[in-house]
Amino acid sequence: MTQDPSADTPAFQDAYPDDLSHCYGCGRLNDRGLKLKSRWDGDETVAVFQPAAYHIAVPGFVYGGLIASLVDCHGTASAAAAACRRESRPLGSEPPMRFVTASLHVDYRRPTPLGVPLEIRGRIEEITDRKVVVSETVSAAGTVCATGRVVAVAGGAIGLEELFAFGHGLGRSGRNLGQSRHFFSTGGAFCGSKVFFG
Repeated sequence: MTQDPSADTPAFQDAYPDDLSHCYGCGRLNDRGLKLKSRWDGDETVAVFQPAAYHIAVPGFVYGGLIASLVDCHGTASAAAAACRRESRPLGSEPPMRFVTASLHVDYRRPTPLGVPLEIRGRIEEITDRKVVVSETVSAAGTVCATGRVVAVAGGAIGLEELFAFGHGLGRSGRNLGQSRHFFSTGGAFCGSKVFFG
């Protein structure tokens, strides 16, 4: 397995503003979360994650839901980084460049062993002003155990505000959620009854 070649450089997730840093998978402010760290490696993105003993499915193997979470969060972080790179601006610049998951697909190629670091690699398949498609692999000891694809949608300032409104009754501007559905009308990530926030 190739270790993260730029582990001494700040991760994409480290550039997220505090109010967007609570995600279970990658939020640096979530003390119980995975705190995934993604970085560039040439034209690909890479993250390395060490599953804990409790990330178990059956003895000796990683729970598949963890793998999906890693693909999800690495995908949305890669989307944000790619969008900033496309605009030639730093990831932490204003306004925040943040993406939410519109589609997540994972194929489990073989059981993923516990006890070794997992390497998640992403490749940008498509990028537009509003959408980034990222293909990914999850490898253990150099063997690909899962592949994935994330379609990430730009969560603009108003869109993220409406996302917050679901959890708090009001958006950050104080607008009543019932009076505004701008997030959904502009292509925010809404699947059935669940909002996905990578």
